[in-house]
Amino acid sequence: MREFASDPPEEERVGDALRDAGHTVAVAESCTGGLVGSLLTDVPGSSEYFDRSLVVYSYDAKRHELAVSRESLDEFGAVSEPVAREMAAAVRDVADTTWGVATTGIAGPGGALPGKPVGTVFVGIAFAAPWGSEASYTRVERFEYDGSRTQVKEQIARGALELLREEVESVGERDGD
Repeated sequence: MREFASDPPEEERVGDALRDAGHTVAVAESCTGGLVGSLLTDVPGSSEYFDRSLVVYSYDAKRHELAVSRESLDEFGAVSEPVAREMAAAVRDVADTTWGVATTGIAGPGGALPGKPVGTVFVGIAFAAPWGSEASYTRVERFEYDGSRTQVKEQIARGALELLREEVESVGERDGD
């Protein structure tokens, strides 16, 4: 599972960024099935910043574990910006971490939907700013990846970690770190 790894791998880079910022992260995974959490825990010392990874593959799991709304799932489907947004914010809040990351997509080889080919993923990143600052936010990005199911999953997981690292570094720059 290193076909798409950078040097140093993204899981190390994001781990360093989280550690340096004193931040923590929790992950809600659908299409990646626990791979984001697995990559994060491949790094020695990850217990300093990694809290948990919830695999919420089904609609019922998303509703039960994260309270993703029935309305969002019904109107937009699991592979959508609103669902990724709800998942990221919910896992952040349930785990009481600084960051929440969510992946929801179509790993393939089947499952394509109109306007959502195989390889489509929505990655949500949610930040918990200090209370009273009104600076908390959730960002969602859509990506499309090519390859086999395992290749798509690895690209999604590594892409989610890269997006998280960029956000952690961005918040640090705004805070003057």
